[in-house]
Formats: sequence, structure tokens, C-alpha cells
Amino acid sequence: MRFLNLLRLALVAALFCPTLSFAEGTMIEFPVSEPARWDYFSDQVMGGVSEGRVAFEMVDNQPVLRLTGRVSTANRGGFIQARTELDAPLSDTAQGIVLTVRGNAQPYYLHLRTKWTVLSWQLYQAKFETSETWREVRVPFEAFEPYGRLLRQSFKISDVRSIAIVAFGRDHDADLSVRAIGVY
Repeated sequence: MRFLNLLRLALVAALFCPTLSFAEGTMIEFPVSEPARWDYFSDQVMGGVSEGRVAFEMVDNQPVLRLTGRVSTANRGGFIQARTELDAPLSDTAQGIVLTVRGNAQPYYLHLRTKWTVLSWQLYQAKFETSETWREVRVPFEAFEPYGRLLRQSFKISDVRSIAIVAFGRDHDADLSVRAIGVY
């Protein structure tokens, strides 16, 4: 229990204290061990046929969020995702999202929703690659592009309201494990 409280404290510090920001090679982690903080969505909410799930596992004595399933573009579909809402705004001095991931050597996406992405198909997305071994991936906010109509080309970092890990856009089997996620 003490460990979870320390993780929560680190999250609050990361969100409110940009001076504790990330020196090169350092990361303050958001916990992925709290299933209640993560929601699973698929294209079935709009008539698609992709199937998947989010599981919370222990791997090498560390909590891991695992997104698995079959993504299908049939019937105008094409995604499965795990999404978490942010408790507080990100600092405008944050530079990007950092993850520790492993996957099936397929590309995956991060989706950000802001207070201005009010329609379900509006978001900002950035692609990242995976390998079969654990690796740290840094995705700068400048890499995120608008997806959906009526969005500005860029967004204010403090307007971000949720972060999603997504298998998206093409027919494939998804298998993505996330050991840590945070901002740098």
C-alpha cells in the first residue's frame, strides 16, 4: 500500500512541479497497476467488429497493462484501446509522453483528447514502434497530429484530458504491454 501511495505522490509531483521534470534519462511514472483508472474501448461502440481486452498482469514482479485483440477495419472499424483520464492538467512545460513498452513488433498509437475534442472521432494521435523486448519510447507532443475534422493543427498541453494506448487503423493482431507511462 505504501508503494501505491508513493506512486500517487510521484504522479502529483510530476503534474504540478515542472521543476521536478525529467532530466535526460529520468522518468516519473504513472501507475499502470490500477485497473479502475483505465477504460477499454473498441470500434464496436460505432458498429465495428474489432475485439480485444485490457488485462493487468505482473511481469518480472512489476505491474503491466496488456492490450490484446484483433483489429479489423471491416464495417468502418479499426481500433481497440485502453484510455485513462487525467486527474489534473499537464504542465505546459512538458515535452511529451514517455512509455516503457514491449509488443509484437507492430506499430501502435497514442491518442490524446483535449477539452476541445468534443466529438468521439476527434483526437490527436502519434505512432510509436514496438519490439519484443522492453524499451523506452519518447513521443514529443510535436509528433501528435489532429485526427478528425474541425481541429487545430496543435493543442495546448494543459488542455489534454486523457491519454490512450491504441491498436489502430489496419487489420492486425494486437499485443502491447505497457510497464510505465508518464510525461517528460
